[in-house]
Amino acid sequence: MSGDLGNSYNLDIWGLLIALGMVAVAAIISELMHMGIGKTLMWSSCRALVQLCAMGFIIGYVIRSNSVWMVFALMAVMLVAAVQIVMSRARGIPKGLAGPIFLSLVITMLLMLALVTELIVRPHPWYAPQLVVPLTGMLLGNTVSALAVGLSRFYESMEERRDEVDMMLALGATAWESARPSVISSIRLGLLPTTASLASSGIVTIPGMMAGQVIAGGDPLNAAKYQFVVFGAIAALTLLADGLIMAMVYRTCFTTDDQYQTPKAR
Repeated sequence: MSGDLGNSYNLDIWGLLIALGMVAVAAIISELMHMGIGKTLMWSSCRALVQLCAMGFIIGYVIRSNSVWMVFALMAVMLVAAVQIVMSRARGIPKGLAGPIFLSLVITMLLMLALVTELIVRPHPWYAPQLVVPLTGMLLGNTVSALAVGLSRFYESMEERRDEVDMMLALGATAWESARPSVISSIRLGLLPTTASLASSGIVTIPGMMAGQVIAGGDPLNAAKYQFVVFGAIAALTLLADGLIMAMVYRTCFTTDDQYQTPKAR
């Protein structure tokens, strides 16, 4: 097959087995070096293969059904799973944050999806599954990591700044003013991967979405445009989601009379 635009290269079962074999070699090497991650690496790879293929079948069914209800049902499942992942990855956070995390993701995701679909891409129908479902997955994948890192950093920073926070409160600062440095630190940390990806894209790396479209036979320039739109949406969504969740949870570090408390001790 030639390398002309429009050609696509399908993978057969042997290609998948070879890819899995490469992971197996890496796992064996790690075991020989007593790194202790060989079994985890193999298990994670097998699970990823099964999950990705299952999602491929599901997305294919949703696209063929072309039903707005199927699209929203799949999005709801993805959002619930995203909340669980954030809760499991974040360290040192208090219990009871599932509700604020879910609300933050729903509000910011719907806003960003509406902007991308209605103002930028403008598909027909407006809920086009082949656009909305993959876009939801890409946005959630990056936002979940940012939220987990941001929440962990916020509570860690508040504990590190305990004496400083107590002093600020004693001098008349509000709870928000006392927590603001930790909020800024957490949002900045959550945005670091996105800003790094934006800076290196097109020079150091060809990002996944662009590479996938090109491999699938899409026009490289159009793929680059879509990749930039996705990066822009991820950056905006990460900032909005982090900011909103911080506005919801910063009070968990204070009592009703604006005295600092350790969330872990509750």
